[in-house]
Amino acid sequence: MNPWVAIGALALVGIAIPLSMMAISSLLRPSVPEQGKSATYESGEVPTGTTRIRFNIQYYMVALLFVIFDIETVLIFPWTVIYRNAIESGVDLATILVPMLVFIAVLVVGLAWAWRNGAVRWVRSPRGTQRSAEQ
Repeated sequence: MNPWVAIGALALVGIAIPLSMMAISSLLRPSVPEQGKSATYESGEVPTGTTRIRFNIQYYMVALLFVIFDIETVLIFPWTVIYRNAIESGVDLATILVPMLVFIAVLVVGLAWAWRNGAVRWVRSPRGTQRSAEQ
């Protein structure tokens, strides 16, 4: 038997089951049209304001910096394991150390650039400064 037949059958079942479940649920569920169901939020609360909320981009900048330095940690850990084995096998220290120092130097330059451009400086929102001025 051709292995592609089994893969095709699995794909067919994987598509047929969710589609049949949606079709059966649309036939069995009660239909009660209300104005609240077409509202922006269906939680029963009356919506106030618009759905467009301006988020401070600082959250995303901090998250990106965290991801970058988290990846750095993930890449440095295997290097430390290889470093010990390379030293024991008699490889030159510069051959082992220079690539990792270049990698860390690139990350430090990137951090300095982000710091200089204010990516790590936490900026207060205009609403927060306005509230503190009112108090």
